[in-house]
Amino acid sequence: MEINLSNRINELKLNPAQVLVLGFAGLILIGATLLNLPLASIDGKSIGFIDALFTSASAVCVTGLVVVNTAAHWTIFGKIIILILIQIGGLGFMTMATLVALLLGKKITLKERLIMQEELNQFSLSGLVKLTKYVIISTIIIESVGAIFLATRFIPTYGILKGAWFSLFHSISAFCNAGFDLTGESIMPFVNDIVVNFTVGLLVIIGGLGYTVYIDLTVNKSIRRCSLHTKLVLFITAALLLLGFVFVFAVEYNNPNTLGNLSFGGKILAAMFQSIVPRTAGFNSIDMASVTSATAFLIIIFMFIGGSPGSTAGGIKTTTFGAIILGIISVLKGSDDVEIYKKRIPHLLIYRALAVTGIGLLLVIFVTMILTITESGYSFMDVLFETTSAFGTVGLSRGLTPNLSTIGRLIITLTMFAGRVGPLTMVFALAKKQKENKGNYRYPEERILVG
Repeated sequence: MEINLSNRINELKLNPAQVLVLGFAGLILIGATLLNLPLASIDGKSIGFIDALFTSASAVCVTGLVVVNTAAHWTIFGKIIILILIQIGGLGFMTMATLVALLLGKKITLKERLIMQEELNQFSLSGLVKLTKYVIISTIIIESVGAIFLATRFIPTYGILKGAWFSLFHSISAFCNAGFDLTGESIMPFVNDIVVNFTVGLLVIIGGLGYTVYIDLTVNKSIRRCSLHTKLVLFITAALLLLGFVFVFAVEYNNPNTLGNLSFGGKILAAMFQSIVPRTAGFNSIDMASVTSATAFLIIIFMFIGGSPGSTAGGIKTTTFGAIILGIISVLKGSDDVEIYKKRIPHLLIYRALAVTGIGLLLVIFVTMILTITESGYSFMDVLFETTSAFGTVGLSRGLTPNLSTIGRLIITLTMFAGRVGPLTMVFALAKKQKENKGNYRYPEERILVG
């Protein structure tokens, strides 16, 4: 039966990108079916397939947008299903499938390695199984350490069993950049708690850097000897964190609904936390609906950029953003080459970065336009914020999510799905097309006016 199933899959002749899309879609449908069971809801009634589908997609796509309060609506069964979906969605379903295969002693085929290469965003097939083992083991260690630190605060607050459960759930949710919470108010009850803020913040940052960066740092033990990818990821991440902290601290300092009523230390802590989480985490320690328009717009930009390739984060990715900025700088300098750290970035990568960004922008614009019609009672800023949050798989909201219409919920569900697999799949598709389109002739060149 297993051989027949494998043969049927091979007969479909699906490329790795298509397998990933279908895999995530199948996982979402399975999750939706389980969450739609009366057993998953505290009131003993089915939540309805649309809401179950929305929640499942939000968990698998590690987004965190919710149509019902996670803490108040779902039973322990429902919460465990959500947590499992978050973990599989964060690591990738092929990574989890590889874990099962390794435990059962099965051989990893070439086709499976190609899918793993696509999912982990690697350049070659060599060492993929070893990398997968590293990903799984390091994830377990990091999430366990995070849960232990959170337990020092959650157990005294909620009791031993509930506190331990909360610690594990929030540690996995933070590392996978999901943003689901069991407090009902995200991290707002702990806005002044250094341990909770730093633990959740570090888990989000580590989860958003990508496994390639960890391995590079582990092997080389010095940033100077690391690859250009690692250097660029670390530089852009640090720059965005610093920019976000300074901006939020300065703009929200006297806002009584956000930082205004906090102590000076509390303001620093909250501003720091909010500079971390917009890039796909979805937690918040201050009310997103109360931030100024300037801060909301900065968060939208951060959500669109997202985390780094090969991580649990979404968005167009930091290196994509960096490649575009470097391309602009090279044009302003009048240079034909895009250079940084004494290295030259191929023009093809700049084109791909522009393509991924352009497609992402078009998707956000299109969805925003549709939602301004279906959700006419909300401001443009709220709709744009919601759309970008879904595309970047962030999970932050200004209160629109629970009040979305049925059409709006389906649109946001599709946007979350596109944000989770879209950019990655598009880069793969562009790479294949580029190889396929290499012919024996080239058309004559002619210039057009630009700018």
